Amino acid sequence: MIEGTNKLLGISKQCSLLGIHRSGFYYRPVVERKDDLRLMLEIDKIYLKYPFMGSRRVVDQLTKLGFQANRKRVQRLRRLMRLETFDPKPNTSKADPAKYKYPYLLKNLKIEKTNQAWAVDITYVPMKTGFMYLVAIIDLYSRDVVNWFISNTMDAQWVANCLTEAFARHGVPQIINRDGDAKSMEVSLPQKFIWTY
Repeated sequence: MIEGTNKLLGISKQCSLLGIHRSGFYYRPVVERKDDLRLMLEIDKIYLKYPFMGSRRVVDQLTKLGFQANRKRVQRLRRLMRLETFDPKPNTSKADPAKYKYPYLLKNLKIEKTNQAWAVDITYVPMKTGFMYLVAIIDLYSRDVVNWFISNTMDAQWVANCLTEAFARHGVPQIINRDGDAKSMEVSLPQKFIWTY
């Protein structure tokens, strides 16, 4: 497109007309070395098997396989491949100081029978290529799992469906205790019971 031998229009003028920088005309992409490509193939195999491993553990796996690579090289290649470790990010459980801290109302309550109090909790389950969300409802007296649902998205209707099915099977408890995740779902259900946090 740009002609370096054009005598009427210089390279600068041609680049300007096309709306690109002159340095873009001279740039030649660097081709990855063969040993880096081989290493990237092994990193990809490790990532598919263990997506939760960070760069340190990947270096250990590569060393076991007979490859020599330091952590910085592995990090650079993973960035180039756009591989990101599947794990909870730092400070995921750190409370927001601006939010109201709900008192734990079950602290001094004596739970003496089934269906008196349930707990709702949401967590994630690592999968081969990502993770799924799991909501579990537990009877606090018997420690039985009353109901559970798994989903690839976390929304209020998903929690509401799990609770509705649990009500149909076991009846409505007096108290439902939910954590911060379940509290933020703002589940719209009939208020026949006491919500605690």
